[in-house]
Amino acid sequence: MEVKGTAVAAIPKFIEDKFGKEGLNKWLDSLSPTAKNLYCQTVLSSKWYPMNEILVEPTNQLCKLFYAGSSKGAWEAGRYSANHALNGVLKIFVKMGTPNFIISRATSILPTFYNPSELKVVETSHKGCVIRITKFPELSSVVENRIAGWIERALEIQGCKSVVVKISKSVTKKDDNCEYSISWN
Repeated sequence: MEVKGTAVAAIPKFIEDKFGKEGLNKWLDSLSPTAKNLYCQTVLSSKWYPMNEILVEPTNQLCKLFYAGSSKGAWEAGRYSANHALNGVLKIFVKMGTPNFIISRATSILPTFYNPSELKVVETSHKGCVIRITKFPELSSVVENRIAGWIERALEIQGCKSVVVKISKSVTKKDDNCEYSISWN
């Protein structure tokens, strides 16, 4: 399983913005030598990296160090990543589309960050939808939460109010797949 550099580049920025340079250094010192080496250099946006060592383990460390082990850290990192990814040129695309248009494009967005992966829109309505990850060989709790945070922030950037993203099914909790129930006003 691989993760695109664009998905991991925001992690150290998030940590430094939220916990300062001291927090960033504490986090870097907690990483495996391979991950630390990568994060101390420039993460290449176009490159694919091994997901477990470069995204999952570092995000677990973020949650352990700053969130008492709670996956809330992964959710917030996902929100930050969406903010980072959807500003600039992509912000116009997000702002001009409807929530359902953005959700319908999610099927092509997920594979640009995670390889291999597939997403299916299960149902849609005017104020919500259900999406299901149908392929993701190494799905973890931190990745499920990171994706949920990303979705939440992307819809807020689009202009949705009162966005609620629930992980209604979870592979990490022994469900057959991961499913997100999403609503907005």
